[in-house]
Amino acid sequence: MAFLDGIPLNLLIIAALTLGLAPFFPEPHLWEKLKMLAAGTLTRPVDIFDMLMHGAPVLLLVAKLARMALKA
Repeated sequence: MAFLDGIPLNLLIIAALTLGLAPFFPEPHLWEKLKMLAAGTLTRPVDIFDMLMHGAPVLLLVAKLARMALKA
């Protein structure tokens, strides 16, 4: 938890918005990979890695916000 507490919130917000939504056109990779996951077509290792890479900042941001809410 010290690792999560040490990450600045503004850095996580910027990372989640840029990497989480990149590329912006025609559709963000994270959204595309989530649709593939729901359809059951997310099977290639490169697609799984891509989803994890684009989703990691968003997951860290959610975890940090949840931790901040539970601390208060």
